[in-house]
Amino acid sequence: MLQKIQETAEFLKGKMTTAPETAIILGTGLGSLVNEITDKYEIEYKDIPNFPLSTVEGHSGKLIFGKLGGKEIMAMQGRFHFYEGYSMKEVTFPVRVMRELGIKTLFVSNAAGGMNPDFLIGDLMIINDHINFFPEHPLRGKNIPYGDRFPDMSAAYDKELIAKAKEIAAEKGIRIVEGVYLGTQGPTFETPAEYRMFHRMGGDAVGMSTVPEVIVARHCGIRVFGISVITDLGVEGIVVECSHEEVQKAADEAQPKMTTIFREIINRA
Repeated sequence: MLQKIQETAEFLKGKMTTAPETAIILGTGLGSLVNEITDKYEIEYKDIPNFPLSTVEGHSGKLIFGKLGGKEIMAMQGRFHFYEGYSMKEVTFPVRVMRELGIKTLFVSNAAGGMNPDFLIGDLMIINDHINFFPEHPLRGKNIPYGDRFPDMSAAYDKELIAKAKEIAAEKGIRIVEGVYLGTQGPTFETPAEYRMFHRMGGDAVGMSTVPEVIVARHCGIRVFGISVITDLGVEGIVVECSHEEVQKAADEAQPKMTTIFREIINRA
């Protein structure tokens, strides 16, 4: 596994003309943030050794390098999901490659179903914690020597970056909420009973990604900031029937606000 990670990193280093320390993983319907990246160049996943290929509509399948907020960044336009049939090692492979490339801070985004009754469709939720409801743990197996065998997860989401995001949202007049993201296997959207259960377990939003990548990033010593775009509601009494197309539409409408927050945090880092 480590040999493949290093092989992929060496390939990318040979193609890269920048040295980013910040990476962004773009979720469903959130890929057009790349339009804000300047001086950019792209590498398609299909051309990268050992990289999986995204099979989900709304996930393009490119690594994009350039500048956002005046700083050099890399962005994954399209992520990999456990429900696509990939192992957890494949889902999180790019994060480990990021570590080899010198990434210090990771921004993650996703589309999620809101379970908190105070949430509205289109809200941005700062992720302050998560619940791992996946059936396989991304660190299962031999420990890759990037971090401890039993990594601490008491502050998985960086408190300093969360504080900056709140400050920026207040300055820009962007409505923002905060809560716990619960990650599930998917690919079905939740039943009303599942929404009720997950909310009572402590979740404010639910989705099918993010948690594995965050766990691996923290194992690698990478700081993490995360935002969920609330694209549908699973609030008791008002569960909204949901389709993938509707999720993409809601994410597309919310992403300019998310882009502003990401860009400003990166600019002020």
